[in-house]
Amino acid sequence: MTTEVREVRRVRALFISDVHLGMRQARASQLIDFLRWHEADVMYLVGDIVDGWRLAKTWHWPDEYNALVELLLAKARAGTRMVVLPGNHDEFLREYLGTYFGEIEFVDRTVHTTALGKTYLVIHGDQFDVVVEHAKWLAHVGDWAYRSALRINSVVNWVRRRLGLTYWSLSAWAKHKVKNAVSVIGRFEEALSLEARDSGVDGVICGHIHYADMHERLGIHYVNTGDWVESCTAIAETQEGLLELISWSEPPPPRKSRRAARRPATEPGQ
Repeated sequence: MTTEVREVRRVRALFISDVHLGMRQARASQLIDFLRWHEADVMYLVGDIVDGWRLAKTWHWPDEYNALVELLLAKARAGTRMVVLPGNHDEFLREYLGTYFGEIEFVDRTVHTTALGKTYLVIHGDQFDVVVEHAKWLAHVGDWAYRSALRINSVVNWVRRRLGLTYWSLSAWAKHKVKNAVSVIGRFEEALSLEARDSGVDGVICGHIHYADMHERLGIHYVNTGDWVESCTAIAETQEGLLELISWSEPPPPRKSRRAARRPATEPGQ
């Protein structure tokens, strides 16, 4: 019997956003698994890595969050350039824009240049969300509605797992089907694409709306990293300079050996 050997993948850059540490639905263990199998010259944490809104109301910080932070710091110490671009949920970090903490740099926006010479504006994106900018109370209502959808989703997917079905996202379905949600996404993409065009770059890499996508419908290469609450997606730049969207599925639980299960607690002769 042969066992497939998994190799760590080396890429030029990784873009990760919307982990929302502090939200109980954050998939930190999946992100840890993803990062263990990926190394990058530079890693961009594109906002909402920590959910300050949730932590201010209810403190939730399990050990796996510490493990994730330690893994990121270890990568930075090992030579990965680490760039943090705060979002609206971790806006408290914007007090440190333009500063360094050890190997970690805090910026509001930056430009990434690929191996092919293509330039991309990197920014969280909440700066172009009218609701966040001008009606923060409404943004909090939207946050409550999103968390309610996630709670419903957890029940639905518990039933689906019992039936042997795959994970299904209520909020992703709504974004695809509800006309107003699709319109909001479209306006967000237009605003970011226009900002990229005005900045004289070839594309934009952002987060914020939890909707992973890559397209050039607006004449600019629009790239959204998605999130690590539901979709578990990231953007990677390959060594050849190409951007790709990676969806990281949950690692399967370890298989128990029937032989080990029948083995007595004490071996003969001990």
